Order: sequence, then structure tokens, then C-alpha cells
Amino acid sequence: MAQIGIRFYQSLNDFLAPGLGDAEIIHNFERKASVKDMIESFNVPHPEVERIAVNGIAVDFNYTVRDGDHIEVFPPGESCSGIPALQLRAELSQPPLFVVDSNLGRLARYLRLLGFDCLYRNDYDDGAVAKIASEQRRAVLTRDRSLLKRRIITHGYFVRADRPKMQTREVLQRFALYSLIKPLTRCTQCNGLLIETGKKSIEHRLEPLTRRYYDKFLICPECDRIYWQGSHSMRIKQLLDEFVDEKSQSAP
Repeated sequence: MAQIGIRFYQSLNDFLAPGLGDAEIIHNFERKASVKDMIESFNVPHPEVERIAVNGIAVDFNYTVRDGDHIEVFPPGESCSGIPALQLRAELSQPPLFVVDSNLGRLARYLRLLGFDCLYRNDYDDGAVAKIASEQRRAVLTRDRSLLKRRIITHGYFVRADRPKMQTREVLQRFALYSLIKPLTRCTQCNGLLIETGKKSIEHRLEPLTRRYYDKFLICPECDRIYWQGSHSMRIKQLLDEFVDEKSQSAP
């Protein structure tokens, strides 16, 4: 029987069984395995991993684990001085594209409000999410570890928080999105890009008071939803301020 030592750093400890975090784990195994499969045997999804070192040397997910190996597994942003960088996956486009599983509808809505391309439908199953992520090079946002372990998913993040506002802040921080925020540029209903429209072309669709007091309008060419700076705009501004304030609160 072969034996290895494996250590997970920082946020990757969130996935480990109690008592296994923040220390090297001595693990016995019999079957030949890639380091990717070994990592995921500890319930750590591969999209959460940014860098891997074996015996002080950077490796990729295809490395075959050997008896006596000492494996270190790092999340994004974790310093691993002395170990050369080895890219595990292609870079995400900037700004990144997202696909959100069916349990995170409010998160999808908030991300769209902030201007991010975020696909979501409440009838997406895991297979649909994984296929979309692979074909369109989108990052998966989910609270389902098994979904993130699907081989065809390259980028993804397991959302820790339960509350949608906290979930949004998590995603903004994890993907360094603060400088890319463009609020009120996407339809919160369907994800379409909003465009300006003349008042005359939509006047027949407006309520009397809206028609009387507002002159600037946006429309979604995908679902035909109309947006304007109504009484709800202050609430939206306060919400946006909450997310943006988080940047200053988390700054050193």
C-alpha cells in the first residue's frame, strides 16, 4: 500500500472533514490516481484549486501520484513562495462570464444588476449548467460540490454564504470584479444588454404617472422589458452602494 502526505491551504479547508484542516494529512491508497482525483477524493472540487506542488515542484492535474509524495494544494490568491507558477487552466475572459445553478437565482439577479453576464434559469439541471460552462467558457457559481467536480467544468466557485447579498460580495471578491462593475447595463430578468429607447416609441406602454414624470428609458431587446429611473432607483442605488462599500471595507 502506498502512502502520501497532502495539505490543503486557506479556503480549501472549507471542504475537508472536521479535524483534517490546516495540517498535512497522511493518506494511504492502493489504486493509481491522478492528483486531480486524489484532491477530489477529499471533497475539494478542482475549480477551487489554483496551484499544486508535489515535493516542492509545480504540477498539473494530470500528475500521477506516487508513493511518498508530499502534495500541497493552493486556492487562488494564496502565496506559495519558491514554487514556480504552473497554469492549470486557460484564463477567464474579462469581465468573466457566469452560469448560475438553479438554487442561486437572487445571486444571478444581483450580478446582472451590477452589469455582469450571468446565465440563469430555475429549470437548469446540473448537466445543462456543466454543458453551458464548457461550451461558452463560463464560470459556474453553485452550492453543489458534486457539480463543480464534473470534469468538463474548468472554472467555478462554491458559494459559501447562505444570504444573497453576502453571496454577491463573495463573488465580487473571488473574481476581483469591483473595477468591472457597470450597474444598470443588463436586464435583471433575462440578462440581455440594455439599450436606450425614445419615449415616443414606448409611450403607449407606460402608466400615466410614469409617462408624465419620466423622459429617459432603457429597454431590453431580448425580453422587451422597460427600465426607467423611478421610485425604486434609490433602493437600487443603496444596494449598489452596499456592494461597492465592501471594496473599501476589505481593503488593507
